[in-house]
Amino acid sequence: MTRMHRRRFVAGLVASPLVVARPVAAQTPGFPVPGKPIRLMVGYPAGGGTDVQARLIGQMLSPLLGVPVVVENRPGAGTMIAATELAKAEPDGHTLMYTPASTLAQLPHTVLAIKYDPFRDFTPVAQCALGPTVLAVHKSIPSSTMQEFVAYARKHKGELNYVSQGAGTSAHVFGQMLGRQAGIEMVHVPYKGANDVAKDFIAGRVHLQFASSSAAMALARTGQIGLLAVVAPKRSALFPDLPTMTELGVAGMDLDTALGVIGPAGIPAATVSRIAESLRTVTQTPKVQDDFRHGGVEVQWSDPAEFSRTIRESHAGWGRMLAAIGYQRQ
Repeated sequence: MTRMHRRRFVAGLVASPLVVARPVAAQTPGFPVPGKPIRLMVGYPAGGGTDVQARLIGQMLSPLLGVPVVVENRPGAGTMIAATELAKAEPDGHTLMYTPASTLAQLPHTVLAIKYDPFRDFTPVAQCALGPTVLAVHKSIPSSTMQEFVAYARKHKGELNYVSQGAGTSAHVFGQMLGRQAGIEMVHVPYKGANDVAKDFIAGRVHLQFASSSAAMALARTGQIGLLAVVAPKRSALFPDLPTMTELGVAGMDLDTALGVIGPAGIPAATVSRIAESLRTVTQTPKVQDDFRHGGVEVQWSDPAEFSRTIRESHAGWGRMLAAIGYQRQ
């Protein structure tokens, strides 16, 4: 082959579509990566309501995606430890978190040392459930309605206490809102763990709690706790007979507790869509709907855009509520 022929031959190879160089991004594997597990983090200890929900979701999600879904508990700092780790994860869809929206909507307002931005560092994937906060009162307090409770509390100024798991938590803020709007004085008693809260509440050592819907359902079954109202925009299908705080004239306490799946920022849109649609399939199964309802939450799926709006609206609502009670980040 002459030199000229060799040059023409090489030029023909370079021009051929069979050997055109492709961008590196096009060569990266799709989602999910075969054999690579999906980590579904939970910011609470094993055995709690959120953990149980996440494990059921993971069990049902795995066959739909074709890879194992492994729930990992990263408890501490009101889900902040798990969220901080999530924000640093590779945005490939293989590291996710099942969490209440408060991780992004509330904590940035209450924790001074927070290490993530709720909107810049995460990808909302899908909402899966909804559960109102429930105002629960120990049976030793003679009140079957909110009106009776307020009248009793006004007569026993400073004698009743309400429990939370720390300053700035939902239960603390709701207790402050109720006290200010109803004109009653109660003592705030912070606890470190949910188990101690439940034990002392059932025993009557504390009198009032704004409990999660799952905790309220469990507390009511003991026969020692009465339920008076829900913190939600409208009445809950889980507690249809309970009025909302707004109905009772306590303004500003109308936030639902949405639970869903989030991931780190930068997950490709196609991956987000695949996970979100798989979660919709999971939440439509009778087992998930029955188990969630029995555990105190109502299945309510929404797509990434809607879940993102819910988080932003909740974030704004928490800002207004904390400003109303003069809360300063700690």
